[in-house]
Amino acid sequence: MSEKLFVAFTALIAAGGYTAVFFLMAIQSACIPIPSELIMPLAGFALAHTQLDLILLATVASFASNIGSIPAYWVGARGGRPMVERYGSYLLLSRHDLDRVDAFFTRFGSLAVLIGRMLPIIRTFIAFPAGVARMNQAKFHLYTFLGSWPWCYVLAWIGMKLGAQFQTNPQFKEFFHRFHLGVEVVLLVGIVWFVASHWKNRIRTETLA
Repeated sequence: MSEKLFVAFTALIAAGGYTAVFFLMAIQSACIPIPSELIMPLAGFALAHTQLDLILLATVASFASNIGSIPAYWVGARGGRPMVERYGSYLLLSRHDLDRVDAFFTRFGSLAVLIGRMLPIIRTFIAFPAGVARMNQAKFHLYTFLGSWPWCYVLAWIGMKLGAQFQTNPQFKEFFHRFHLGVEVVLLVGIVWFVASHWKNRIRTETLA
């Protein structure tokens, strides 16, 4: 985690309050990987003093997650499939991948969004494949809110309970750093697996052709 990013977010939230939280969480849901695991604890530390404050923070952040998801959802819905069909070979994607996304969201769409909004990294990008699959938009926004709310509440609660330790306790900073490192390693492994498996399929397809 960048110390400069930590300081910048702290100053922004302290100065902008709930507006800054809404802005950051909206960006975070638009496929821009700003960590909610940093935004919400800082918001809890700076803005939450009572249970009502936590409820308000979680609600504001969850609405922001919905607003921020709209562009990513519509890019997926309007241009995702044609883009992959036209340029998919350069992205190591195929129509078969699109068909699997469609089938997955047809079967698990609501559950996928609900759980995905409670998971690091996945919550940032789930709107685009939901749009590609043309998941019912009302259900998408409902489950985005329901999945985001407990995630945002717990993170804000952590920030409120830790108080000043959130910035000064070196043990917490070390834990936070290791947590993010673990998430990044899992993401890297996933990317390597995706590229390796799809590159093999691409080579096999070209050979058959």
